[in-house]
Amino acid sequence: MTGGSSGIGLAVAHELVRRGARVSLVARGEERLEKAATELRAEGAQVATAAVDVADRAAVEASFADLRESQGPCDILVASAGLTYPGYFEQLPLQHFRELMEVNYFGMLHAVRAVTPSMIERRTGSIVGISSTAGLIGVFGYSAYGPTKFAVRGLLESLRSELAPHGVHVGCVFPPDTDTPQLSFEEALKPPETVAISGSIKPISAEQVARATVEGIEKGRFWIMADVQTRLLARFGGLGRDLLSWDFDRRVRRVRAAAPESRGR
Repeated sequence: MTGGSSGIGLAVAHELVRRGARVSLVARGEERLEKAATELRAEGAQVATAAVDVADRAAVEASFADLRESQGPCDILVASAGLTYPGYFEQLPLQHFRELMEVNYFGMLHAVRAVTPSMIERRTGSIVGISSTAGLIGVFGYSAYGPTKFAVRGLLESLRSELAPHGVHVGCVFPPDTDTPQLSFEEALKPPETVAISGSIKPISAEQVARATVEGIEKGRFWIMADVQTRLLARFGGLGRDLLSWDFDRRVRRVRAAAPESRGR
C-alpha cells in the first residue's frame, strides 16, 4: 500500500484489515507511518511498514524486497501515493510538473514493476492505482496534476489487457475531491476559478473511496468509481466531457466577470 500513512491509502488498509488481510504500508513520513500502523494493529492487524520515497526507484525495489521477506509475496498492490499543486499554468514552477510526475506516475510505476513478476509467476494478484476524476477530464488549475493522473490511467489500461492472460487483475480508481490531508493542503493553493468549479461539489470521504476500491478488487473491475457523477462521466465519455467542459467554462467566466483582477495581472 503506497501512500498508506493517510488519506485514501490508509482508509483502504483499514477496509482490507476488516476482511482479515495483513498489510504493508509504504510512505515517506516515518512518524505518520508508525501512527497509521499503530491504528491498524489496534484492530488486530499484522502490519509491516517501509519509510521510502516512491519516486526513488532503487529505494522502492529494496523496500519491496524486504517486505516480501517478512510478509510474503504481494497479493494486492494499491498504489495511492500522490501529490498535487494547483495553480495557473504559466505561474507554476517547472519543478512542480516534474515532482508530480515523479511521485504520481513514476512512484506508481516503480511499485507496479516491483510486484508484477511475482504475480505473473504465481498467476494471481491484483494491481490497483489511484487516478482521479482529473484523469478523465482536464480541470482548470490542475495542469501539473491532471496529466499525471491521465498517465496513471493510460498505464493501467495497457496493463489490464497485458496481465489478464496471466490471471492478474488490474484496476484504476477515479475518486473526485476526497476529504483527505492532501485536499486540505491544496485548498489554500486553488485559483478562484478552480474553487468555483469544485466548490459546489461536497468532497466524499476516504472511507467511501476505500469501500469502492475493495469492492472493485473483489469483483475484478477495471473502472472503479466511488460516486455517481464520476461514474456517469466515465460511462458517457465525450458527451459527458463536453457538458462538463461547458459548465467549467461558464463558471470561469463568472469568476472573471466578478473579479477581473483575480489572476493578479
